[in-house]
Amino acid sequence: MPLIHDLWLNIADWVPALVTFSHLALSAGFIAWVLMSKTDSTSAVAWCLLIMLLPFFGPLLFLLFGYQHVNRPLQRKRRHLEKYRSSVRHLVQASPGILVNAGVPDSAGAVLTRLADRFGAYPRSPDNQVDFYHDGPPAFEAMLEALEEARHHIHLEFFIFHADEIGTKFLKVMAAKARAGVQVRMLYDAMGSHALSWRALRDFLLGGGRSSVFLPLNLLRRRFQINMRNHRKILVVDGQVGFTGGLNVGDEYLGKSPRYGYWRDTHMRIRGPAVEDLQRIFCEDWDFAAGERLIETEAHVSASSCGYISGVTGAGTVPVQVIDSGPDREFKSIREIYFAAIVNAQQRVWIASPYFVPDAGLLDALRLAGYRGIDVRFLGQLYPDKWIPQFAARYHWDRVLRSGVKVYQYAKGMMHAKVVLVDGQWASVGTANLDNRSLHLNFEVNCLIDSPQAVAQLEEQFLHDLTDSIQLQPAAYSRRPFAGRLLENACRLFSPVL
Repeated sequence: MPLIHDLWLNIADWVPALVTFSHLALSAGFIAWVLMSKTDSTSAVAWCLLIMLLPFFGPLLFLLFGYQHVNRPLQRKRRHLEKYRSSVRHLVQASPGILVNAGVPDSAGAVLTRLADRFGAYPRSPDNQVDFYHDGPPAFEAMLEALEEARHHIHLEFFIFHADEIGTKFLKVMAAKARAGVQVRMLYDAMGSHALSWRALRDFLLGGGRSSVFLPLNLLRRRFQINMRNHRKILVVDGQVGFTGGLNVGDEYLGKSPRYGYWRDTHMRIRGPAVEDLQRIFCEDWDFAAGERLIETEAHVSASSCGYISGVTGAGTVPVQVIDSGPDREFKSIREIYFAAIVNAQQRVWIASPYFVPDAGLLDALRLAGYRGIDVRFLGQLYPDKWIPQFAARYHWDRVLRSGVKVYQYAKGMMHAKVVLVDGQWASVGTANLDNRSLHLNFEVNCLIDSPQAVAQLEEQFLHDLTDSIQLQPAAYSRRPFAGRLLENACRLFSPVL
């Protein structure tokens, strides 16, 4: 017994030294990792300090939230994307209704159209019919109606898909269509739809439907990546009608959640050539997640007779340019087009987004527009669904208010729309928020609209939303309590991953 006691005391003497050595070695390794993977110096300094000041916990936080370097699965996606787009490029050129961007007439949106093309957007397509939905019920009604009318295929891709009342309706219709011989494919994000179980999908899968998970979480394969999620919302039916915007599939998006109340969002339905581009984005993501190349398998036929790229002709008068972005791209395409839209505005920039955590460049662009006398308005949340981004936003609001930017908080319920409106002539509607998570870390898709008539509809809704909002007054806001300002400063340290 004395021998064991002495041995235990010797071990206990070594524990502090062992812990200290482990902390130093782990910190050194992770700091080297940060320096090699972070291009933004502010973000790199913040993560290095966090790793040094929080032994063991700091490296864990970096693994979960800070690691945004393209890891092995996304390196494969980048290679796949290049190969995929190369293999279907002839279909893009052969599709009727495509307008070459170099020939876009000189207008307020022409510069943004050509810049989006440089950033990897699809060619601007004319003659689309576009319908906007500003809350859940009519949008879900239109999507279910499109599902009921499907004859060849249904391609559905959502960040969040709940197996609640509305989700079950979707699954029942899709299961019935699959049993009737329609090809039904469902892609959902592993993190956003983590609660979606096989039991909920059972009837759909047994009926012949197919589902796949985007970047599944797997601790055994060292895949537990909170960042780099698929935040896209796409529904394409028969290659003829497409939907995208802010709505996921869940009862809360119908305003049925007591926590959120009324849900204000912006979703859109497209008929026309731009549907093909939503289709291609789904096909790229499906090929990566499920290993099934949908377009190439039929590419030998022709662009006009291919089942998935069907050569959709014009159905309206609205020019639409589809732009997607993600951590597998060289350019942060949507971030760059937001920046370009703000700095090129001549009269007004109106933005609706649930989150306001811009990077330094976007923040400077907004402040500069305010100093230039541009009518800059931001519409965000009053009752947040996430408190850390809300307090980080409050820190930034202080700075933009001083530059003349007007900030409004939506008081009727949950504000979830993602809309940018410029000079009454150009708009962006889609899935990307005005935050670093959307613009740097996630996979997103937006539609760029160069049509004064369509933009007028969005501006009318924006002005209506302002009547249900509270405008922040700079003088009053600057006198907010010290405790709140301290919390804002603490939360803004997480801005790189918010």
